[in-house]
Amino acid sequence: MARIYEFKEVEKRRQDEWYKSGIFNAKEDKTKPKYYCLVEFPYPSGAGLHVGHIRAYSSMEVIARKRRLQGYNVLFPIGYDAFGLPTENYAIEHGVHPRVVTDTNIKNFGEQLKKVGFSFDFSRVIDTTDEDYYKWTQWIFVQLFKKGLAYKSRSFVNFCPKCKVVLANEESQDGVCDRCGSEVVQKEKDVWFLKIRDYSEKLLDGLNEVDFPERIKTEQQNWIGKSTGAEIDFTVNGKDKLTVYTTRPDTIYGVTFLVLAPEHPLVAKYASQIKNKAEVEDYCAKTKLKKEFDRLFMNKDKTGVQLKGVDAINPLTGKKIPLFIADYVLTGYGTGAIMAVPAHDTRDYEFAKTFDLPIVEVISGGDVTKEAYIAKEGGTLVNSGILNGLAVKEAIKVITKKLGEDGIGRAKVDYKMKDWAFNRQRYWGEPIPIIHCPKCGQVPVPEKDLPVKLPHLDEIRVSDDGESPLSKCTDWVETTCPVCGGKAKRETDTMPQWAGSSWYFLRYMSPNEKGALVNAEAYKYWNQVDWYNGGMEHVTRHLIYSRFWNQFLFDIGAVSEKEPYKRRSMQGLILGSDGQKMSKSAGNVVNPDDVIKEYGADVLRVYTLFIGEYGMPAPWQDDGIKGCVRFLARLWYAQDMLGNGKVDTSDLNLHAVIKKVSED
Repeated sequence: MARIYEFKEVEKRRQDEWYKSGIFNAKEDKTKPKYYCLVEFPYPSGAGLHVGHIRAYSSMEVIARKRRLQGYNVLFPIGYDAFGLPTENYAIEHGVHPRVVTDTNIKNFGEQLKKVGFSFDFSRVIDTTDEDYYKWTQWIFVQLFKKGLAYKSRSFVNFCPKCKVVLANEESQDGVCDRCGSEVVQKEKDVWFLKIRDYSEKLLDGLNEVDFPERIKTEQQNWIGKSTGAEIDFTVNGKDKLTVYTTRPDTIYGVTFLVLAPEHPLVAKYASQIKNKAEVEDYCAKTKLKKEFDRLFMNKDKTGVQLKGVDAINPLTGKKIPLFIADYVLTGYGTGAIMAVPAHDTRDYEFAKTFDLPIVEVISGGDVTKEAYIAKEGGTLVNSGILNGLAVKEAIKVITKKLGEDGIGRAKVDYKMKDWAFNRQRYWGEPIPIIHCPKCGQVPVPEKDLPVKLPHLDEIRVSDDGESPLSKCTDWVETTCPVCGGKAKRETDTMPQWAGSSWYFLRYMSPNEKGALVNAEAYKYWNQVDWYNGGMEHVTRHLIYSRFWNQFLFDIGAVSEKEPYKRRSMQGLILGSDGQKMSKSAGNVVNPDDVIKEYGADVLRVYTLFIGEYGMPAPWQDDGIKGCVRFLARLWYAQDMLGNGKVDTSDLNLHAVIKKVSED
């Protein structure tokens, strides 16, 4: 073990030589084939690097070094995703400006990365909070706005009362804020959205063009949630059209009631005609207090209220059916209304039993007096007029055609994924480049005036009402309209942290380019990322967002490839020695600096590479570290014994070894 100090000293000397000489700095060399390796760039928190970073980066480090040895011109860059809530919250708590916090954390991260000896190109470091960088983040938003893909709408959204920001669905899965763990609440606000739903089909098709693990593809497919069915128009009170979306139009003859979301506009429209108005208003008020997650997944007891005095007509049977409101129906999913077929849907069956509603069998094969009969494949239509005797698949085709012919419905493809809630009511983020003019409406900031710089605030005050701290910055807010020249106001919400990371892979190709988000010649050379590694937790957030932005940039001619990444892999978490997720509160965090100080960088890197199956979680074990020390010590002794002599490989099938190592 004594020799460990000797090879630790060599590590430091070699690292100093590497970074001083810029040996890893990439240049566009057209005489060599290129290879672009990418890791998810870190958020520069005050805690610094953790061993999870080491595991994620060490794998691509192996690939980058191997490709260089194979004669490739390798781009292996690093940067910092530095806007966001943690820095702002820390700055508020300690009375320090977020800029100072960010710069300090970035400096610390850079020093740590070099201590580990990563072969990053440190000449291309990017920082998403840099004005020259977020100018182009804002430029992309302006293009989205001009193409009608960015819009502001009043909507019920997920709101974190602790972070005091609106959260996208992807950031509040399971009904909690993924940043602080607080339970989210539903809040009605004016929210900026990006129309990611418009790219649903392109995002699905693109998965056929990339080398992603099936697990990642499945996660994205499930999140997008494509379904095929039909829209059907019911009539309410003999005049208003109420459209529902269903994947089972064949069951139309079995519809015995409709259910609306409590927020559905028809509820307010018919308020004067609803005989039990007080009961309905009380139910709507209680629904507003519930989280979206609870409404969708936690409703074991089927609650609801009938809109007495308001009825609908089944367009196929002509029969009058009642309308209900229920909290398990949401306006943001489908049309905010569902047709209920209790004989063949478990949720509808329970609701019908609770409210003593008719249950009409329309698919034979079960006993609907005991439970709903769910038949997606088998079963024959009964009590269904023109559909009687048909199998389910055939019945769907026949009824969809008839709905279209009669003008009461149409075939429809729908997606579960909602549009991306794209604003935050906080300070430390990219200002949204929109001006609100009382005469001209929403006007994008002219491209020549970008970036809209984040004003310096000596004190950041976050309000409980969800208003941005920028709204108090009067001198910055008040401006002139670029169209009419009249008095106007700037948008005071900022972009989410995901904005800067949705295109950073392009900026690495030409980080100092002034005239475009990426230099055309540099992009032509580096092109797509050849291999991208990151965490599984970002599959339905960063990965899907960045694919969306890249596909949009392709559509407007800013890039020439539809997909940003050819290949994607993911690492598993490193757990504490107790088998639990590492956290300060659990006291099981391992600081990589401590490992390097005691054993050296190579020991740390080798251990994280061999800690367990790469895509799976693995616990940190001190005995494993000591095993790596012994292994590297033997390697050190071996090179001493070999000296400068040549190794006899006559009895070795060298090509077979190279092939096996390459495949591994």
